[in-house]
Amino acid sequence: MTPKRNKLTMVLPGLLAALAAVPVAAQVVFEGYSAYHHIRVVDRGGLRVLQFNDSEETRMSLHNPLQGHFEYTEYFHLPWLWNTNIQRVLMLGLGGGSIQRAYLHHYPQVNLETAELDPAVIAVAAKYFGITESPRHKIHSSDGRVFLRRHSTVYDVIIVDAYTTTRYGPSLPSHLTTREFFTLASARLGTNGVLAYNVIGRMSGWQAGLVGSLHRTMRTVFPRVYLFPANESENVVLVATKTDLALTYAQAQRLGTERVRSGTVRFPNFALRLRNFVSDTPPGFANGLVLTDDYAPVEGLMQPTR
Repeated sequence: MTPKRNKLTMVLPGLLAALAAVPVAAQVVFEGYSAYHHIRVVDRGGLRVLQFNDSEETRMSLHNPLQGHFEYTEYFHLPWLWNTNIQRVLMLGLGGGSIQRAYLHHYPQVNLETAELDPAVIAVAAKYFGITESPRHKIHSSDGRVFLRRHSTVYDVIIVDAYTTTRYGPSLPSHLTTREFFTLASARLGTNGVLAYNVIGRMSGWQAGLVGSLHRTMRTVFPRVYLFPANESENVVLVATKTDLALTYAQAQRLGTERVRSGTVRFPNFALRLRNFVSDTPPGFANGLVLTDDYAPVEGLMQPTR
């Protein structure tokens, strides 16, 4: 005789499944205002999230700070494809310090400097994301372009991830998009220097005009500009090199494999991210603008709809 299940036994599996489907409540661990942002730090689902005006800027795993980050930040490791002797790196923009944390961990020979405009962001990154100054990492409260103009230090890599967020959405400071800015950045890079630059947009369609204009502008200064569209978000990382060595997709993959095999690059997803390598100018970029200090209609290129 088959035993009958009581009502609790029958209901319990469905109840547990329903509870599992309920999202874990977010806990706001910090909220405040600066001259530039409404800043919130929120813990949810095992992640710590930095928000500017309700837009997510940084994610970090509470269990392993080297995990949980946005995928696009991993493309900032790709300058190692062109330069294997990276020792000095400048980062424009801090947020919660995903890039800084990764570089400090994976490349013990590298010394970092970060220029961050908002002192409140620097304080929040230190208290809630563990990003502080150290002998290998100096943090400057400064606009990125002003910092480059006032300091003559030569870097091997400059990384630009300087988006801010207003009530209308993400905003890219126009003075960090122009030919004059890229000329200044190039002057602060060494012979084999590399610039990596994050832009929100697509290779075609939504905000491709902005991506294409940045690509065209950078090519007026740098001999080579490569594109790496992210898989998991609407981000494209542009990588500009001071060397005129042209790489094909196949050559880049072989070189990347060598970098990993030799131990030059210790970041585990290096070869994976290199698969998104684009060397040819997309057809949709043909109408891109050359952005200058006199004319850089960035807001107009940042289309509000998809």
